[in-house]
Amino acid sequence: MRTSAFLYPWDVIGDPDAPARVADLGVQQVTLASAYHSTRALTPRHPARRVVTAEHAAVLYPPDERRWAGRTLRPYRQTWIASDDPFAEAAGALSAAGLDVHSWVVLAHNSRLGAEHPATSVVNAYGDRYPWAPCVARPEVRAHLVDLAAEAAVREGAAGTELESCGWYGYAHLHAHDKVAGVGLGDAAQYLMSLCFCTVCRAGYAAQGLDAGELGAAVRRALEPVWAGSGAPEAGWDAVAALLGDGLAEATLRWRTGVARELQEAVTGAVRAAAAPGFRVLLHADPAPYRCGANPGVDPGHVLRVADGVVLPCTGTDAAREAVLGPFAGAPGDAALAANLTVVRGMGGSPDTLERDAAHAASLGANELRLYHAGLASDPDLAAVASALSRLG
Repeated sequence: MRTSAFLYPWDVIGDPDAPARVADLGVQQVTLASAYHSTRALTPRHPARRVVTAEHAAVLYPPDERRWAGRTLRPYRQTWIASDDPFAEAAGALSAAGLDVHSWVVLAHNSRLGAEHPATSVVNAYGDRYPWAPCVARPEVRAHLVDLAAEAAVREGAAGTELESCGWYGYAHLHAHDKVAGVGLGDAAQYLMSLCFCTVCRAGYAAQGLDAGELGAAVRRALEPVWAGSGAPEAGWDAVAALLGDGLAEATLRWRTGVARELQEAVTGAVRAAAAPGFRVLLHADPAPYRCGANPGVDPGHVLRVADGVVLPCTGTDAAREAVLGPFAGAPGDAALAANLTVVRGMGGSPDTLERDAAHAASLGANELRLYHAGLASDPDLAAVASALSRLG
């Protein structure tokens, strides 16, 4: 299977050995970040540094000032890597090592945007804003994300793109100094805590025949047992419906699914319009339409009509892989179904079982692999990856 490893430009810039090291793993491609959220990242093999602190969401290239002039919402430039165009510099070095490069674009996940423009953020049923989660129903947010995607995806040296967070983000977020584990929230409670009640979404609920005030009260009532210590409800859409009631739950999902589809169609259309023929567009996704986050929920039939394929979270158990790959069983033969496997032990990955996990994913229909993350992995992790890929052929 065609295999790609995720990388940040700072894993390559200043380390002349990095491109060959990645190529020697046995991968054919690198998925290289061009627009990314804030992070603190280890660089365990870099000759000059060990930690990169990306202080805010930023683009890793010089944005086109003509595109963004006079606009309130615009991308932020990075300042933590000494390069005028980190993506292009890293992509050039990787291409010279014989690797294909595809851009990696994070869209609806931007804490600085929410901090500086609070009205753009998701607002939960309690009135709390999530600054990391732009509300994708808002016209100004959608316009920003569509233009950001077209610009960040179609970079010099990129033959395709992978779009992360192209849909609803929600409550779940790896935030600095998180203190949110005191009450366990399951799948269903996460959905309720991710419902947005900004002015645009309130109007959207009204169009579905819902009173937003009554819906908010119903959400708060449904969550009371969770806060009272009764434990997280069961996972799955049936659990959401049991908490909120079938009618309310389905109406919220109709609104959110419609918004997400419109965004995905607009984003992929803008990328294709900006790119040369043959440019591949993949979405990081989950086949459960109600899910939020880096792999937002999609309808499998719809998403493969607008994108060339999907990148699916496949780390973990056989059952977890079956849950995400199974709904794509009827996918067209030319659709990319990429199984994303974490290969960093310290991040819950299992490089020692990569051969077995990849084979299992292939038996379920996966035809490509994604390895997260070649820059963050330890030397033993990378050695296990290279060994597994050599056996996989």
